[in-house]
Amino acid sequence: MRTAICPGSFDPITLGHLNIIVRAAQIFDRVVVCVAANATKTSPMFTVEEKVEMVRRVVAPYPNVTVEVNHGLLAEFARKYEGSVLIKGLRAASDFDYEFQMDLINKRINPELETMFLTADQRYTFLSSSIVREMAHYGGELRGLVPEEIIGVIEAKANTQRG
Repeated sequence: MRTAICPGSFDPITLGHLNIIVRAAQIFDRVVVCVAANATKTSPMFTVEEKVEMVRRVVAPYPNVTVEVNHGLLAEFARKYEGSVLIKGLRAASDFDYEFQMDLINKRINPELETMFLTADQRYTFLSSSIVREMAHYGGELRGLVPEEIIGVIEAKANTQRG
């Protein structure tokens, strides 16, 4: 069984993330969405538990997609799934530069680990979680940016954080 791992911080999950996950689910037998409990990201909008809940909600229609949390190095996490492939979405050339560096360090840690790059659907090349957080902070329209199922969750969190 070929397993794809789609890693990210998903703070929050966007339609761009979901597009990559769904496309991976059409190619691979199993997709594990790996929510990173990233110690280097500062001031996340959501807790790891909240992110996992949102991701689970939006991937529920896809029976070959599961969600897990990773508290360590991604290359080590991938060892749980022998022969797995990392799936990374690319929006622009700058994404490739960063992800290429990450691929090299991941191979140093786990030489058997492969990375596959999927280019973003043109509708989502501008989209990032940080844009969604900023839009939510200022009460902007989130439709077309994030899955409908979690718009209310994001708006409620933004309202709470604004005070």
